[in-house]
Amino acid sequence: MKLGILGTGMIVRDFLPQAHLIPGLELYALCSTPRSQPVMEQLAAQYRIPRRFTAWQELLTCGVDAVYVAVPNAMHYEMCRRALEQGCHVIVEKPMVTNVQQAEALWRIADRQGLLLMEAITTRYLSNYRAVRQELPGLGQLRLIRMDFSQYSSRYDAFRAGQILPAFDPRQAGGALMDLNIYNLHFVTGLLGAPLAYRYYPNLVRGIDVSGVMVLQYPGCVATLTAAKDSHAPNQSVLQGDAGYLVLETPANACGSFTVYPNGGPPRHVNVNPFSHRMVEEFAAFTCMIEDRDMAACQEARSQSLLVSRIQTAARQDAGLLFPGED
Repeated sequence: MKLGILGTGMIVRDFLPQAHLIPGLELYALCSTPRSQPVMEQLAAQYRIPRRFTAWQELLTCGVDAVYVAVPNAMHYEMCRRALEQGCHVIVEKPMVTNVQQAEALWRIADRQGLLLMEAITTRYLSNYRAVRQELPGLGQLRLIRMDFSQYSSRYDAFRAGQILPAFDPRQAGGALMDLNIYNLHFVTGLLGAPLAYRYYPNLVRGIDVSGVMVLQYPGCVATLTAAKDSHAPNQSVLQGDAGYLVLETPANACGSFTVYPNGGPPRHVNVNPFSHRMVEEFAAFTCMIEDRDMAACQEARSQSLLVSRIQTAARQDAGLLFPGED
């Protein structure tokens, strides 16, 4: 699969060293803004990417099979739409788009074109996440779930000083819910499905949520999902049932080793992730789906992404967190 990458930011630089571990994946093209061209040239040389562009529309017609969209959130919709219309499969960084209406529109185009469209959300593709799902019956009736993902942003000091970068810009669909709490949402809804009710409680500063708590209500169970870009704390998640509990000591996006504590029994430590980096299993799955044209797997991922987008959109709008075109 010939992959074209739109963007040269931190997530791309995190992914590129892992690309050689993914069977069938060929790094074929890279695109940046003209301002970031020196970074692009350095990355392309280091990872032997033959095609290089500073106009993203040109990359779409250079012979790539799939495009990885890894640019600020507000740019996702237009780039994904154009890529699908050009006949490219699309892998788009989370969040897929700004709101659920845009997500539904992209899926209609993908269906019409017979193409695969996938949200790059590492959690659902990790072996440890599947292992957590297998452990759920042993916990009995789930009662409480607490998910914590706090990460003091490297851009927060600049934001406090008055400089607004995409991560904290409502015009760019930034904020803690879109950036970090999306992983918690995928984690819980991927296990339990759609909640009966939900509500978001954000800490808003200059129109953006720098931190916040999402509460999901399930039959007999309440989940609290905390994410912060303005402060740091231990990233621990706990699933409590009436027959035991499970503790995950990493953020939901990494889903590292976890420990199961059954009532009256010894604890069990679990770690079945085959790779140390969270993105390898994710992109291996995407490559297989595209090469095999596995529409069933794509449809399953679609349902999950649409559910999360629907919750994100409704919850933040209800909390007064509006993005351009939504007021």
